[in-house]
Amino acid sequence: MFVDRLLATLVHLRHGTTHDVLACWFGVDRSTITRAINEVRPLLAERGCTISPDVRLRTLAEVVDHLGATGKTGIIDGTEIRVRRPAQGRKDRDKFISGKNKQNAVKSMVVTDGRGRVLFCSPAQPGSWADITHARQLGLAKLLAGGPAVEILADAGYQGLGAQTGGRVVTPPHRKFKKNAPDWYEEMYERQRKAHSSRRIRVEHGIAHLKNWRALARHLGRREHMSDTVQACGASHTTSNLFP
Repeated sequence: MFVDRLLATLVHLRHGTTHDVLACWFGVDRSTITRAINEVRPLLAERGCTISPDVRLRTLAEVVDHLGATGKTGIIDGTEIRVRRPAQGRKDRDKFISGKNKQNAVKSMVVTDGRGRVLFCSPAQPGSWADITHARQLGLAKLLAGGPAVEILADAGYQGLGAQTGGRVVTPPHRKFKKNAPDWYEEMYERQRKAHSSRRIRVEHGIAHLKNWRALARHLGRREHMSDTVQACGASHTTSNLFP
């Protein structure tokens, strides 16, 4: 039954239950569980993030249009998920090494609203990608530059997008003094930085709740499935929050 296949997939994503254990629970072969998860996971990923019973966001363009129509502020940030290291001798083996954590990882860009509700999870990219490169690859700059007037809060990793989007992406202020800064400037800079951080902290809360899905804590399966896994967890997380 499809309900059993769906339940097995959700338990696997939420709790990290192995295929062997699920096979025992459902009284089937391990290969049956593997096949069911591989079939259901892409279906969940295609659902998108459910904002209300009649609003479901599947693409970044739909998210931008939704923020413009509702007048809400969006917040973006990148999150990393640890993965297994590629086999020795494999081409582009080092591209999965994160420059921040020095670990093998993939990266996804998460968009939330001002309340921390997840609106979008991007497909996964190698951990070596910079946050701003990932955002440009997703077409965020083009969507904002030619789209509605919305405000997107971001951290220092996205500095440069503000100029490309007509100020729609708001990042922390640039530091004008590298050395020997006056006391008044240090106080003003710290005040501005904390004010910006307090506005965008909600995206960290949204990502933290998303990481409660064990499949995103550390992925031990195939890296090729990570895009579907991230988006399936995002879709399931928003649906479970809407219909507890």
